[in-house]
Amino acid sequence: MAKSGQNRKNEQRRDAEAPVSLADLFAAFFAFLGAFPDRLWARIRRIVPRTRTVLREHRAGRFPESNRRLVQLFLLIPGLFPMWRSLLRERFSRRRRRSLSFDTAVAARTTRQNRLHPLAFIAAALVFASVAAFFSLYTTGTTVSYKGQTLEIVGDAAEAKRIAARVEGLTAEALGSGFTFGEDSIQYTSGLVRRSELGEAKDLEKELTDEIGLVTYGYSLYIDDELVGSTQYAGAIEALLDQITQISTSADTLSVDFVEDVRISEGYVPTDSLVNLGYIAEVINSTKVGEETYTVVKGDTWGKIAMEHGMNNAELEALNPGYNIDRINIGDELVLSREVPYLTVKVTERQNYVDEVNYDVIYIDDSTMYQGDTRVIEKGEYGTADVVADVEYVNGVETSRTILSQVMLTAPKTATMARGTKERPSWMPTGSFRWPVSSRRITSGFGYRNTGIRGATTNHMGIDIACGYGTPIYAADGGTVEYTGYKGAMGYTVIINHGNGYKTYYEHCSSFTCSAGQHVYKGQQIACVGSSGVSSGAHCHFGIMKNGSYVNPVNYLP
Repeated sequence: MAKSGQNRKNEQRRDAEAPVSLADLFAAFFAFLGAFPDRLWARIRRIVPRTRTVLREHRAGRFPESNRRLVQLFLLIPGLFPMWRSLLRERFSRRRRRSLSFDTAVAARTTRQNRLHPLAFIAAALVFASVAAFFSLYTTGTTVSYKGQTLEIVGDAAEAKRIAARVEGLTAEALGSGFTFGEDSIQYTSGLVRRSELGEAKDLEKELTDEIGLVTYGYSLYIDDELVGSTQYAGAIEALLDQITQISTSADTLSVDFVEDVRISEGYVPTDSLVNLGYIAEVINSTKVGEETYTVVKGDTWGKIAMEHGMNNAELEALNPGYNIDRINIGDELVLSREVPYLTVKVTERQNYVDEVNYDVIYIDDSTMYQGDTRVIEKGEYGTADVVADVEYVNGVETSRTILSQVMLTAPKTATMARGTKERPSWMPTGSFRWPVSSRRITSGFGYRNTGIRGATTNHMGIDIACGYGTPIYAADGGTVEYTGYKGAMGYTVIINHGNGYKTYYEHCSSFTCSAGQHVYKGQQIACVGSSGVSSGAHCHFGIMKNGSYVNPVNYLP
């Protein structure tokens, strides 16, 4: 009976000590891994750094403590290692002594069995290394396809669906209308994938947007909230704007700004709204419908305003119908242009220059001279000053000048002038001219022309003003009538000498209301419109001669 019990113990011991095959170990290990939840893996990954910290503190002898049961257990186990080591050493010693009593065959078999144990540990280590390598190369992921076309692999299906919903919203916003993906147009396939194949959310967003083809990620230029154009090239619009500012930049430039609100918006835009950069450059260098205005200030006349802005009186009047060009008031706002530039460049420069300093004038009354006349008694002289100023230009035109400092180099010399106090006769010239007739419609300008009328000159020495037969003609300024009579192609003509180097001519008259040698004042009727001489119809030819040479009357009329 005792022998039977001993035999069973020996059989159990042989079964326990029987070597385990490598295939069995792999099968058991992979079965264990297959049942291991992903969340537990994630939890283990979070525990590893904490474990390292606890071990580091333990090795340093700082006796780490924690209220967490798992950490307390983790700290307890290393503390039991010395005791376990002693127990195991004692057990192996007893086992060794007991094995000495076995017969030689049993001892030999036991030795061979013991030699297999290191192989098992090596096999297990290889298994762990293989599994670690496997999970470092593979993970779970979701493959996203659009209408059968594979786009990208992301972490999970939920993330992919969030990206698809975002693309739907961005597309609808860019198009300004509703947009949704068709049913089953997007497929999500989850499974084991290589880690190197995992993409990012932004990559899926771009590929899905490109596959749809309705919107494109681009950059849009807005000027005063008006869309000029869009491009898909990053930095292209900025480079174009930099080129515009560089053209206006010099060594003295302090700043270059745009008057308008210029902004670049980044985001999805309709694909069909994209344009090339040349189109955007053409637009911002062109003009658009708008108004450029000018406010009348003291000393302005109609002709002066027109001439300073590169127009004649008729062109300025066409832009401002309803104004009396003979009488404009300070504060009146005149339209100079119906078009304005898309982009207005404002440049501020710091300038250093030598400027003239005006001299003062001392006036001495002279009763022998007419009022308004002056005579130089002693000439004045301009001084000079070294000036530092900030000058502002808008599209190349100076708009303001701020003097920062002015250092006198040479002082100005005061002038002395005689000023007339004698009452001026009404016929004396004022120095400025008015229109000779009520009409302002010029049918033939100053200079070369080819009318096709036999006998008409090709070098027109004045302007023809259209008006009805018999319309009154007035003296453009005060003076003395030098001639009234018939002068060939000029017809019946009045010539007034204004005594200040100017003469005015009134030709093709039908009758006179003045005579030679008579003094006339500015605005006095001197004749009536006719069609005498070489003429194709009733009109007034008006000419101005300055110091013996004909000049363009348009430059002298208000």
